Amino acid sequence: MIKPFRWMDDSFQVLDQRLLPGEEKWVDIPDAMHAARAIEEMWVRGAPAIGCVAAYGLAIQARLLSEEPAERFLRELMAVKERLAATRPTAVNLFWALERLAAVPWDGDPQAYADRLMDEARAIESEDLESCRAMGRHGAFALPGGRISVMTHCNTGGLATAGYGTALGVIRTLHEQGRLEMVYATETRPRQQGARLTTWELWKEGIPVTLISDTAVAHVMSRGLVQAVVVGADRIASNGDTANKIGTLNLAIIADRYSVPFFIAAPLSTFDPATATGQDIPIEERSSDEVLYVNGAPIAPTQIRALNPAFDVTPSHLIAGIITERGVARHPFSEMIEWKGAD
Repeated sequence: MIKPFRWMDDSFQVLDQRLLPGEEKWVDIPDAMHAARAIEEMWVRGAPAIGCVAAYGLAIQARLLSEEPAERFLRELMAVKERLAATRPTAVNLFWALERLAAVPWDGDPQAYADRLMDEARAIESEDLESCRAMGRHGAFALPGGRISVMTHCNTGGLATAGYGTALGVIRTLHEQGRLEMVYATETRPRQQGARLTTWELWKEGIPVTLISDTAVAHVMSRGLVQAVVVGADRIASNGDTANKIGTLNLAIIADRYSVPFFIAAPLSTFDPATATGQDIPIEERSSDEVLYVNGAPIAPTQIRALNPAFDVTPSHLIAGIITERGVARHPFSEMIEWKGAD
């Protein structure tokens, strides 16, 4: 199974996704600062995977600090937690995972506490994998029946989670059921996660995929080539507005125009009841170089300004359903508040 991180003996490693599909390079993460860099520089990306790596980063650092006196141990660990929390502002799974570790009871023994943090990080990984498989089952049931073709955006597979995937988990389940005709994957400019990562994952697993440019979405839908759109999410507001990789809103608007059902697949850890609407979701602005350059070569005058938001927000009325590990929520998405509260 494709995963973005792994343990090799006592070494925690992440797969440097910046190099895919050309090179599969695993990088050691010996401490929390390396984990922060891996998240910030997008060696690892995808909201659930970010949460897992942040949790492991904090737990690894706790082990490194466990010989320190209790007061210094807690002070330094809190500073590390804040450093990890500052890496990516939009993906709520990051903060959820760190707060979950922060809620682990403290008994005054740094070594025992470090062990409990590691146990909690492993539980987060295990639960994410289980929830992805559950999302796959719920999503496959919710999508149109029969043999269908599906469009997806960015990367929401094993590389973005603890394994299996959110939106790609739904697609994998359709394939396992013999119901998948074709996946239409958008390239996802400017970092090309769809072209580099999604097609690589699907190709590796023998799942039929066709790559399209971001500008071909309306053409493909207008020809009736897809029967559903399934994408992931980095944060879901309490009214169902959803932040996801830039370009998602384009797909939702075009899907609405051509009556193609548009679904979100995300674990409940992505749902943020403290955020009322999509207007309250912070949108990360990344370097203009990602837009101005491709593989180090300029594609525009480098003196100009480039706007490079990493995410956009899809309003809830454009979403046919939000697929979670508990089931599929429908507009106005009040089920998600109840499900989240039950955790």
